[in-house]
Amino acid sequence: MSFDNLRLFRDIAQTRSLSRAAELSGITPSAASQHINELEKTLGAQLLDRSTRPLSLTLEGKLYADLCRDVLRRSDEFKAALDELRSEVEGTVRVAAIYSVGLSEMSVLETELHRRLPHVRLEVDYLRPEKVYESVLADRVDLGLVSYPESTREIAVIPWRNEVMVLATAPTHQLAQLARVHAGDLDKADFIMFDDDLPIAREISRYLKNADVSVNPTMRFDNIQTIKEAVMLGSGVSIVPRRILRSELAEGRIAAVPLAEPGLRRPVGIIHRKRKKFQRAAQAFMELLQEAPEPAVVA
Repeated sequence: MSFDNLRLFRDIAQTRSLSRAAELSGITPSAASQHINELEKTLGAQLLDRSTRPLSLTLEGKLYADLCRDVLRRSDEFKAALDELRSEVEGTVRVAAIYSVGLSEMSVLETELHRRLPHVRLEVDYLRPEKVYESVLADRVDLGLVSYPESTREIAVIPWRNEVMVLATAPTHQLAQLARVHAGDLDKADFIMFDDDLPIAREISRYLKNADVSVNPTMRFDNIQTIKEAVMLGSGVSIVPRRILRSELAEGRIAAVPLAEPGLRRPVGIIHRKRKKFQRAAQAFMELLQEAPEPAVVA
């Protein structure tokens, strides 16, 4: 009974999908299915009800899933306790972040972490929001950084930032000349949208709908970096968090116009598995995140 196999069954219980759990474990669905079949033979019990979609656990399966969670939690606690016995804080902090938590910003945090704890390494994967949640749930990372964070039965949220949203335009765009932009000023404007399945897209759509404004969607993207590039090329305007425009504003490549209507902000949070016992390296990085000041934005 290996830890990898325990994680596999825990993920099956959580996702209710054998193929999704196999993907999280980095194995094929057939290999996952073969393991479950062999496990059921060994235990002499059926663990999964394969007649339902999505998969459900039998009573025996629920007992085994509880065992998997308990063993994996105790493993985390053991590693953290072992870490406490060491005089030096060492190890690797694994983080999954949405794309708009910029590489330059994480580099600054990594430099400060290394200054404080020279034997600690930081590994960051940039992913779509749903993949950040999956990585946290699968224990592939210690922490996740996401916008519009949501707590669940398995996920805890620590508020991190509440970012002001602005209208991003090319410097030569007529709206760039305004001191403030009202939602009505955007009616019929060429607008670069976020993909509909992203929370930020729903918030922007709600903002426009409440003002009875109809824009002309010219493009849709799933990340802010691509949206910024499209704005700078003059393909349209967009609404984005102001803080991610720092370098473009400083170089004069983009304009940020405040929104006249208050309240449109993007919350960003730190997520982690509930009841997770952090090793000292991960705990130190989480504390660094929480104390990191908001960088000044060049107007």
